[in-house]
Amino acid sequence: MRVPGMVYADDELIQTILSDNALQQVANVASLPGIVGHSLGMPDIHWGYGFPVGGVAATDAETGVVSPGGIGFDINCGVRLLATDLHYDQVKGKVAELADRLFDNLPSGVGTDGMRQLTEQEMHDVMVQGARWAVDEGYGFAEDIDMTEEQGCLEGADPSAVSKHAIQRGRKQLGSLGSGNHFCEIQMVDHIYNQEAADAMGIGRKGQIVATLHCGSRGMGHQVAEDYIKLAEAKQEDFGFHLVDRQLACLPLDSEEGQAYLGAMKCAANFAWANRQLLMHGVRQSFASVFGRKARPKDLPLVYDVCHNIAKMEEYEIDGEMKRVCVHRKGATRAFPAGHPALPEKYQAIGQPVLIPGDMGRYSFMLVGAPGSMEQSFGSCCHGAGRRMSRTAAKKAVGSKQLLEMLEKKGVTVRVHSKNLLAEEAPQAYKDAQQVVNVVHNAGLASLVVRLRPLIVVKG
Repeated sequence: MRVPGMVYADDELIQTILSDNALQQVANVASLPGIVGHSLGMPDIHWGYGFPVGGVAATDAETGVVSPGGIGFDINCGVRLLATDLHYDQVKGKVAELADRLFDNLPSGVGTDGMRQLTEQEMHDVMVQGARWAVDEGYGFAEDIDMTEEQGCLEGADPSAVSKHAIQRGRKQLGSLGSGNHFCEIQMVDHIYNQEAADAMGIGRKGQIVATLHCGSRGMGHQVAEDYIKLAEAKQEDFGFHLVDRQLACLPLDSEEGQAYLGAMKCAANFAWANRQLLMHGVRQSFASVFGRKARPKDLPLVYDVCHNIAKMEEYEIDGEMKRVCVHRKGATRAFPAGHPALPEKYQAIGQPVLIPGDMGRYSFMLVGAPGSMEQSFGSCCHGAGRRMSRTAAKKAVGSKQLLEMLEKKGVTVRVHSKNLLAEEAPQAYKDAQQVVNVVHNAGLASLVVRLRPLIVVKG
């Protein structure tokens, strides 16, 4: 280990973390060339590919590396939340109709084609422009860009670094949810911790209806990861790396291969932002249809879009001096505090909105970044509840029919393509999100704002 490891957890969560060997991965990551500060694990940490999911690490911009496994296969998997001006009383009689309309308008499921089939030129433009391309094509509004992390586009994307196979996979899938833990949820604000911050975000009324989307770069990002993990594995001896885990295979940031990966990763990240922009358009169209209104930004404004599974060049004070570093966030969320120059004017006074999905049977949370994130965790915090049970174990623990009945009793309406896969995402397969967010709140990484309760879940 070149640096210490540090994990955020309470007594109960640490027992779960110990059970799946994620701490070993925190130690493994600490051996990366050029790593600085700490190898970090968030309270939602669990076993992943190379890095644990919920892992954060920063490497020196000049002497460090980028590890494709430390970003992950679903590049820029992320979450965006829309507010509405509707109250639960206005929606409760139309829940089934709204669920059906969302299910029809949001392509989901394994291998599903998306809302927009792209030409090669359009695919190139999406990879370079991200969410801006989607807005220019009529899938949203200029206001959406301001409320998206990095304004929905990482500069420096290099389509020439993306394989033909990755491009072909992406051309068919723009505007699709996919499957697994990706979803669209319609939720209700059921508890407010910080009224001022909630009001600033436009979600300050108990009973207010919001919509959350969770998805990423689909097959395109997966292929980029696969291509560059293979490349990195083949190059370890050439670079003189002898890592404790081959899944940590990495590329020097100043190498031709390292720069190629970053250029391709940015293409996949931009694809993911465009993907969520199209899906948000589908959500707005669904509400407009069911409630007889126009799909205007003032009726369903984007509160914020945050990404996970990303590497970014940022600056932090380390050992008393400012350093430029490559921050790997693998299943972790950026959590910048109030006053940070990267935040839109609207959130300068409260901090960056941090969206933490829980599970489809309990609750999700909205937080804001806190100063402690800059001091402790490279501006990062958790990204969700985190799995406590493997997908195989979850399917053995509960059947899909039993799970649907349980969710119905809780007042949750579900629309899903594959009921067989639904049990993989059962609430009991996840840690308690309230415990997870309490840890980052108490540690000063992010501050609680509102709790959201699910009403409708749309999944693949």
